Amino acid sequence: MVQVLRRDFLALSGLGLGASLLPAGWGRAIAAEALDSAIDPALKKRLADVALNAATGAGATYCDVRIGRYLRQFVITRDAHVENVVNTESTGAGVRVIAGGAWGFAATNDLSPDGVANAARQATAIAKANAKFQAEPVRLAPTPGVGEVKWRTPIAKNSMTVPVKDKADLLLGVNAAALANGANFVNSLLFLVNEQKYFASTDGSYIDQDVHRIWAPITVTVVDKATGKFRSRSGLSAPMGMGFEYLDGTPSEKIVLPSGTTVYRNSYDMKEDAIAAAKDAAAKLKAPSVKPGKYDLVLDPTHLWLTIHESVGHPLELDRVLGYEANYAGTSFATMDKRDARFQYGSANVNIVADKIQPNSLGAVGYDDEGVKTKRWDLIAQGKLVDYQVVRDQAHILSKAASDGCCYADSWSSVQFQRMANVSLQPGSKKITPAEMVAGVENGIYIVGDGSFSIDQQRYNAQFGGQLFFEIKNGKITQQIEDVAYQIRTPEFWNACSAVCDERDYRLNGSFFDGKGQPPQVSAVSHGAATARFDGINVINTARSLG
Repeated sequence: MVQVLRRDFLALSGLGLGASLLPAGWGRAIAAEALDSAIDPALKKRLADVALNAATGAGATYCDVRIGRYLRQFVITRDAHVENVVNTESTGAGVRVIAGGAWGFAATNDLSPDGVANAARQATAIAKANAKFQAEPVRLAPTPGVGEVKWRTPIAKNSMTVPVKDKADLLLGVNAAALANGANFVNSLLFLVNEQKYFASTDGSYIDQDVHRIWAPITVTVVDKATGKFRSRSGLSAPMGMGFEYLDGTPSEKIVLPSGTTVYRNSYDMKEDAIAAAKDAAAKLKAPSVKPGKYDLVLDPTHLWLTIHESVGHPLELDRVLGYEANYAGTSFATMDKRDARFQYGSANVNIVADKIQPNSLGAVGYDDEGVKTKRWDLIAQGKLVDYQVVRDQAHILSKAASDGCCYADSWSSVQFQRMANVSLQPGSKKITPAEMVAGVENGIYIVGDGSFSIDQQRYNAQFGGQLFFEIKNGKITQQIEDVAYQIRTPEFWNACSAVCDERDYRLNGSFFDGKGQPPQVSAVSHGAATARFDGINVINTARSLG
């Protein structure tokens, strides 16, 4: 389940009310200067060895320990004002063990030898207690120990070292540009993340990772003062696994869509997008409402990522397929018998991969939170379901020799479990641009940007909105329209995919806040795609639906 970006934006903007509203898992408020520091690697190794020895000494047959320092910075503005700057730190250790064939987990923020040893012994005691009620022992797929290794997001500029004043000036300049071009209200913010994660296990791994992510959302609103009606348009940036080079003026990789909308790849001109958002929001006020019916849809990657996430990414998580998430987030229509039968999930144009190594993606790491080296693998090949996403204690269920490397915890205090990799639609093999795709559509709608959505517990029936909608008639975009949402049944929708643009149009989008699990955790995940066409999709008028 991914929370819609506008909802995420409102939640983060709420931090403007004060640091007292910080989620407990985000730790304590700190000075901005403290964001540019790290725990001594030698100390982390000593503490990890203490935990490993304490766990095995108490009877654990396997142990892993994660020592984490999780840093976040929010710079929050509205119109001409900086509403808040919040810097947070959460530091501690989580210890997971197998004893008596069962899992046990404990965590502590006491990073002393006694603190981590006590957590390791507590985790082992919990595992032994769990073993009394476990029908089958944990079967952990082997993974080789890698010794001492380091991995870092390949950034050019650490966002945490950029002065807060520079960040605030950037956002205020963005707001001023939108206001000067017709906006009545502008919210903008920077959300920066640095996860410093140290993993050690009885397999013989000591893995030190330094993960960086950045997001720069905006929402621009225009009000018709005569009628009191208003419309908004959110920014078309993508959250990325990058440093501040994403925003610092590096020449943007711009793509101008057939609608005239400018989108970005691996860099973002925030001011240019804010000006465009003001003009788009004003145009929404005058745009006619869509006529419901069947349309051929041309979906831009800024929109399609969310449909991929909900209708492919989640239903192909094996824990959902097995019913482990049924109580909270649902199950999956894509049951294991469908993989065995090579179920026709989509048309032959649909090739979808899971990927934990793609550069600049939110999910890119060198190793997952079980110490498994990350990789890329096929989920859907030429429309056929060929695989799922699994972690170490699930691999035997699919007769896999190893985990797929997609285990993750959102904090040192959270137990790691199966999470979605980056899941992406691969570009088409035939050379085709978005403009050429539009030229082949007689009666269609071009959709840019993500919006509200709903989907059932099996990920089968769904409805998706967007940010911008453009009517296509006889191969040409004729006008901007409003109140559009399309309805799908997952396999019918993906089988209606008649074309995918080539790699020149391929872009990443995604979310920082993919929610799952009890207690709930969030993870950051990207979804790549090129523009794709889907024929004969049912479109409803959301204004009429609301009465």
